[in-house]
Amino acid sequence: MAAITASMVKDLRERTGLGMMDCKKALVEADGDAELAIENLRKSSGMKAAKKAGRTAADGAIGSKVENGLGVMVEVNCETDFAAKDDNFKNFVQIVTDQIFAAKSADLQALNDAGMEKVREELVQKIGENVSIRRAAVLEGNITHYIHGTGKIGVMVILEGGDEELGKDIAMHIAAADPQPLYTHTSEVPADLIAKEREIYVAQAAESGKPAEIVEKMVEGRVRKFLAEISLVEQPFIKNPDMKIGALLKQAGATVVQFVRYQVGEGIEVEHVDFATEVASTMGQ
Repeated sequence: MAAITASMVKDLRERTGLGMMDCKKALVEADGDAELAIENLRKSSGMKAAKKAGRTAADGAIGSKVENGLGVMVEVNCETDFAAKDDNFKNFVQIVTDQIFAAKSADLQALNDAGMEKVREELVQKIGENVSIRRAAVLEGNITHYIHGTGKIGVMVILEGGDEELGKDIAMHIAAADPQPLYTHTSEVPADLIAKEREIYVAQAAESGKPAEIVEKMVEGRVRKFLAEISLVEQPFIKNPDMKIGALLKQAGATVVQFVRYQVGEGIEVEHVDFATEVASTMGQ
């Protein structure tokens, strides 16, 4: 029996796109012969799932579960909205959510190692689309959660003080706000992000030809506007734009301890290729 090294597993994983455990098992069964391992994987349809792994999964659904002060939210992706509505996909999202809730851990590698990768691959075979568990969050405390009707946006909020109605209002605001809040308070915004924005504003203001002192005021004004736009407590409440979220919380004697907002596919770049371009590419033109 040939010794199966980590580098052998890594190489097979890069060639097939399958998980480490599947690659190791295939190599063991093939006595270290990578070509034979690939052939066996193809016969077992494992490669079908691997090929689909190269396709962009930017649609999908948000799953969540909150019980007894423990909250879980996950984003599971597929390629199309059609697949996202499939019962098999919905069941998978629920299984993933339940497993993460039971483990009280957002460690996706541990989840896959516990057998979820095999379940995912079976789903890929069944629905014919790439599927990926993108991210997960686990919170503990006085949690309110909200999933938008389409299942594409989810929010969990931990409040200190206030009541369930306030928590729901805050969660719905976070889901609907545009721009979306990235931090609770302006003091939480990283210094390097502020510096980057200031650098951009300085370059823009310099082109105005105005005196340096005016340029400085313009820049500081834009920085303050930027911080207010991405900080939850500085945003106008969507149900009453005349009141800021901070004032709403103060009125109820409450504070936001933490929040998490997921939107399906955010940040994923999808390559759009028209049919003529795709045909020309295939023909080598």
